[in-house]
Amino acid sequence: MFSIANGFKNYGRQAIQAARYIGQGFMVTPDHMNRLPMTIQYPYEKLIPSERFRGRIHFEFDKCIACEVCVRVCPINLPVVDWKLKRTIKKKQLKSYSIDFGTCIFCGNCVEYCPTNCLSMTEEYELSTYDRHGLNYDQTALGRLPKSVIEDYTIEIIPNLASLSKGVMEGHPDPRRIASS
Repeated sequence: MFSIANGFKNYGRQAIQAARYIGQGFMVTPDHMNRLPMTIQYPYEKLIPSERFRGRIHFEFDKCIACEVCVRVCPINLPVVDWKLKRTIKKKQLKSYSIDFGTCIFCGNCVEYCPTNCLSMTEEYELSTYDRHGLNYDQTALGRLPKSVIEDYTIEIIPNLASLSKGVMEGHPDPRRIASS
């Protein structure tokens, strides 16, 4: 008989604890209801990427010496470098260079280790296509510089998230403080 009473007592404690946890969860809801929306109207408004953003790679054909360092340091051996040996001058001549951004992980190793600085990261992040083969950029596509977000007059620029209303960037209250009050 005594064990049944202890069972009901433990069950009551667990029910109260569960109700407390549910109450703590519901306290988050009013916090979110008081916030202003942070929606960015994408095609017409864009965030400026951070200074060290790793976007599409820009390639300068004239600077490349076909050393293939970019291929060796790439974790997935991604850049495809095609060259032929000029026997008269005993140098490699670059024929073609391509990168498939469908498989690129944007690690930046190729840019970092390139001895001639013919590769650089741009702020371009709009690489979507309807066909995955459209993500395979050759040296012509890699050589085009993207239009900067700042220079595009058709787009409203949102420099950073600091321009949003006060209190939006703050985190949720600590659940331990709610439980103790």
